[in-house]
Amino acid sequence: MNDTAFSSAPHSAEATNAPRTRGQFRLIAACSLGNALEIFDFTIYSFFALLIGKLFFPSSNPYISLLLSVATFGIGFAMRPLGGFVIGNYADRRGRKAALTLTLSLMVAGTLCIAVAPSYASAGVLGTLMVLAGRLLQGFSVGGEFAAAAVLLMESGHQQGRGWRVSWTLATQGIASVVGALCAAALHAALPTAALESWGWRLPFLIGLLIAPVGIYIRSHLDETHQPREQGPSPLRMLWRDHRGLVIKGIMATAAGTATMYLVVFFMPTYMIRVLHLPPALSLLSGCVTGATVTVAALVSGRLTDRLARRKPLVLTSLTLSMLAVYPAFWLITTYPSVPLVICLATLLTACINLGMTPLFLGIMETLPIEVRTSGISVISSVGIAVIGGSSQFIVTWLLARTGNPMSPAWYMLVCCVVTVLAVMSIRETPRREGAR
Repeated sequence: MNDTAFSSAPHSAEATNAPRTRGQFRLIAACSLGNALEIFDFTIYSFFALLIGKLFFPSSNPYISLLLSVATFGIGFAMRPLGGFVIGNYADRRGRKAALTLTLSLMVAGTLCIAVAPSYASAGVLGTLMVLAGRLLQGFSVGGEFAAAAVLLMESGHQQGRGWRVSWTLATQGIASVVGALCAAALHAALPTAALESWGWRLPFLIGLLIAPVGIYIRSHLDETHQPREQGPSPLRMLWRDHRGLVIKGIMATAAGTATMYLVVFFMPTYMIRVLHLPPALSLLSGCVTGATVTVAALVSGRLTDRLARRKPLVLTSLTLSMLAVYPAFWLITTYPSVPLVICLATLLTACINLGMTPLFLGIMETLPIEVRTSGISVISSVGIAVIGGSSQFIVTWLLARTGNPMSPAWYMLVCCVVTVLAVMSIRETPRREGAR
């Protein structure tokens, strides 16, 4: 198969009828749980970054404590590519189910390290090292989690329901961010400061630990979609030898979606407070609304993907809408700053870009041969998120400080959209045979 082919699914009336059996629900729940748990932990850690810095990275300068806490969180991004390479290769070599069980087990171990870590005041550097180890394990496991889950959903069941199934890997991330934000806000409101610092901040991580064993059990009983292959060359070696062009273009194609996610969903509340001087309460409200928007847009995109005969036009339509909306949205936000306007425009930007994410990843998955499919998506998603997602907030903050121009986020997002459009346009779209895997 040509490594620059962007697959499309043939149109069929069956595309309007997504399977609703108990087996399909179990499949979606099992595959989406790891992604949801990772975003839940991401949101919780973000809300408690200041407190974690105080407890595990004490310093006479509170900004140093916060910086060390955020840097430890950022280590998870650095570990994603390594996890993507190793776990993606493992999934293609040993099977999707084995990889998903491994990633969730590693994620549980990482979350446990953070949840039970003793503070610096009670155990010295031991607690700091446990938080660091937890973030390393979480980052490594997440590097292969998304790809293994998405590929298993794509390969299971009828071809005409692929868009709907794969869309849940993105939709549950939005649900998890909303639940995480509400959980953190509820703890802040319900507990006094002493209780929050002593044990309250650990509760969300412990909740995640209670859910994880259920996920591991369900995943261990899933049907395998790829016959494990012990012999032959490494899937990673085959991927680079035969499909490196598609991998490079795939990484470039993630630029717009990743930048929008990390800037509009996660960075926007900080931007509103520090640049536009809006009330801090906006942070929770904005995070909840954009998280819910990710969920709705992903599911709508999944339905549209199954209804349409081709993937690529929906991706390009999503990117075009994003490019047309981003500059006017930030101009209105900076010119007429208000909470309702900010939330409406953040919702618009989030919806526009997420309409194209499901068909983008599904098209690339269908293009890659089954023998290297998980390796390819693991490399594309983990490197894209680590490089673009991990640097977006830093670059935009630097641009704001350097230029003083509040429109800097808009210009950065426009550049990312252009990069993605060029990448998608360079991937040639060809029909795909019904029943092909």
